[in-house]
Amino acid sequence: MKRNFGKSMFATGLILSLLAGCSSGGGTTPAPETGGSSAPAGEQPAAEAPAAEPVTIKFHTHGTEAQYNWEATLVAFEEAYPNIKVELVTLSEKGDTNEATQKLDLAAASGEQLDVLMFSDPASYAQRVGLGMVAPINAFIEEEGFKVSEEYKVDTLMQGQYYALPGKFNPWYVMLNKDHLDAAGLAVPTDWTWDQFAEYAKTLTTGEGATKRYGTYFHGPQNGGWMEFLRLSLANKVEDTDFLKADGSSNLDDPMFKRTLELRLKMEREDGSSTPYADMLSQKLHYRTQFFNQSASMVLIGSWMNSELGGTEQNPLNFNVAIAPYPKNSDADAIGYTPVTTDFMAVAEKSQHKKEAYQFIRWYTTEGLAKYGRNIPSWSKVSDADLEKIVDSILSGTQKPENVDKASLINALANSKSGKIIPPVTYQAEVYKALNEQYELLILGSQDLDTTLANMKTAVQEIIDNNK
Repeated sequence: MKRNFGKSMFATGLILSLLAGCSSGGGTTPAPETGGSSAPAGEQPAAEAPAAEPVTIKFHTHGTEAQYNWEATLVAFEEAYPNIKVELVTLSEKGDTNEATQKLDLAAASGEQLDVLMFSDPASYAQRVGLGMVAPINAFIEEEGFKVSEEYKVDTLMQGQYYALPGKFNPWYVMLNKDHLDAAGLAVPTDWTWDQFAEYAKTLTTGEGATKRYGTYFHGPQNGGWMEFLRLSLANKVEDTDFLKADGSSNLDDPMFKRTLELRLKMEREDGSSTPYADMLSQKLHYRTQFFNQSASMVLIGSWMNSELGGTEQNPLNFNVAIAPYPKNSDADAIGYTPVTTDFMAVAEKSQHKKEAYQFIRWYTTEGLAKYGRNIPSWSKVSDADLEKIVDSILSGTQKPENVDKASLINALANSKSGKIIPPVTYQAEVYKALNEQYELLILGSQDLDTTLANMKTAVQEIIDNNK
């Protein structure tokens, strides 16, 4: 489920020209006039409220039926809101987010009806907001009288406005081979630091040569992607969790960025507890096979793996699995801040039914996802009992759900939270590529840490300056 934050904008000029001419007004079509029999002389007919005319909204999504259970979800919504019909437009039969984004841009460029839009990552979301494709929903939120930051675990605020509500909640966590932990006499962590993570990895590492089992495996960075693995310590904060700050300036002076480099260097070079970066590249290793083949005892990854924890046909499970929360930077820090992926549920700017589109995304991101979806919701009001039911439902689709320590999984999910989203810049891919190149020189032994950090800062600042 690799996320590409450097997606190209397809048909941008055409989209902008279309958006410039479209109306921002919403609302339903007025109800038709109704007839009635004449009233007796001297009496006035009783006033009748006009029935709301049914409205059909179109919902464009990358999500497939298998991933999201749309059929049952939409039936439930239409029962709750009988005046609103939802027409599902699946943009990729494979659930491919790149394909879906391109097709959404084409739909916008060709003037198709757009009402509800679903984005899979902050870059797609931010770019379409910048294009004017997405309508602000502050007025609807204020009318309801709730705070997004309290109502949901992901705060989607962007430039002082809300343009989306968060759908699924996929925090990152650490998958653990519980059999390996038991053999080493290690408890399943419920609150731990990066230093303790490194100690666990060192203890769990055994063997030599081709049969060596590593304590952990890091799946990135690679080719300018999987950059979460270069901001391990940055991500365990409330603010300034990325390589750039919200104002577009460099965040590489943050000591937590250097700490991540130090941690990666120590674990691979000194402790020998993480799978060598060179092996990951040359052998084209993958986190699923490294974990399920028991080549690594701990793997840090996103909780989209919930549906695979009990094993699948492609990756059978032959051991017991537990989950630990994302490590924190120090004992004094709050546990739980972690990278989070979500679906950004938005209302199209050109929609003629903005209110109804908003009603759908509000219902879906709360009751709809909690009761009918196949993902953990970002909604903070999901009860412990409901969370357990959702987890049971997800694990039941795996081969050996009984081999998963459900309590540890629920603990990690329930206590995870996202820092503030930093809108990506248009040149994000350039930044990622520059950092990735310098990191490779460091981890492969071609330059030292101080030189690497200095070169990273220079390269990123040049990119920022060139794009002003």
